[in-house]
Amino acid sequence: MKTTALFLVALSSLVFTSCGQTPAAKVNDSAPTSTATPVETNAPNSDYKPAFAGQTRVGGVKTKASYEFKVLSEGLSAPWGITSLPDGRLIITEKANGTLRIAKPTGELSAAITGLPAVNSSGQGGLLGITTDPDFAQNRMLYWVFSESVEGGTHTSVAKGKLSADESKVENATVIYRATPAHKGSLHYGGRILFDKNGNLFVSTGERSDLVTRPQAQQLNSGLGKIVRITKDGKPVKGNPFEGQADARPELYSYGHRNVQGLALNPATGDLFSNEFGPRGGDEINHVRAGKNYGWPTITYGIEYSGKKVGDAIQQKEGLEQPVYYWDPSVSPSGMTFYSGNQIPEWKNNLFVGCLSGMHIARLVIENNKVVGEERLLSGEYQRFRDVTQGKDGALYAVTDQGRLYRIGGK
Repeated sequence: MKTTALFLVALSSLVFTSCGQTPAAKVNDSAPTSTATPVETNAPNSDYKPAFAGQTRVGGVKTKASYEFKVLSEGLSAPWGITSLPDGRLIITEKANGTLRIAKPTGELSAAITGLPAVNSSGQGGLLGITTDPDFAQNRMLYWVFSESVEGGTHTSVAKGKLSADESKVENATVIYRATPAHKGSLHYGGRILFDKNGNLFVSTGERSDLVTRPQAQQLNSGLGKIVRITKDGKPVKGNPFEGQADARPELYSYGHRNVQGLALNPATGDLFSNEFGPRGGDEINHVRAGKNYGWPTITYGIEYSGKKVGDAIQQKEGLEQPVYYWDPSVSPSGMTFYSGNQIPEWKNNLFVGCLSGMHIARLVIENNKVVGEERLLSGEYQRFRDVTQGKDGALYAVTDQGRLYRIGGK
């Protein structure tokens, strides 16, 4: 048990608790719904100007309703992906171990679930994002992303398998897609996966970070730096935007991405949103549309980690999509989800983004595909929030690099 810490925040009273399952930290409803001051107060890395008002450092908002959060478990080993099972439990990937765990809503964890293909867990690799089949209650099928060792380096790979009846292992695990070419590196795998409304899979891949692979984000004959749309068997979906185009891969849905670690569908519109890491600054939220080019590395609001400019140091170019929102300095956005529950009505259709270096969950209020407000949740917990999902009970559940599982919802 860790000692309960009490923080007094202007205009709101917050009690933050980091001790196991109880007591929960309560956030009262004395806060205003909106402030004029952006939540980001640190200086940016560059003097780049946004393309439109509200593209960065939008005005801050505060949740007015009462809600609480609590740590359900601290026993996970480097969790990376989390999603709900039909019965309300949660299934979680453990990056380095290459195993799965099931968590009850109380926080009780299962033994490690084995049977998945071996992962290469060096650097940013390992067992990454996970999703369940829309018919999981009948077929018990899981789909996940992992970094796979192959001749010539590693791939971002996608596999599927059946959770055994006793939930001890995954049966008949099969790799269904590999984002080629292979590369001898350990960074920028992307790694998120989710089903679209038609039962096909969106999967994000990274451009593998190195200067030699970076340009492949712009190349349609490469699987690097892309969002792909594939069937449950790993085949290109009929009607994908580059179907039948010479020197273009038919599985590609969008391109020009750096390292997408967040994918989510807007429940109000059905539109796909992604986030991706910038270099030093320039982390992005994108409204993803079929066939569009999201600019990396030609345009960016970030700079190199060394402080040098990226490429020609331009932020806008005809034919290249602008991010809906960007952060500078970086918050390192990872897993994210739109909220569609009823526990906190004012959160309806808001986007919640787990932030690693930012050590908070970002709440983004989106109207007409533009961010109109930003709030930082759980910043007093000092955790690297790796993924966040909505549970069957309408609460949010989040995992952190430090091994915690959080529940955030109504009291």
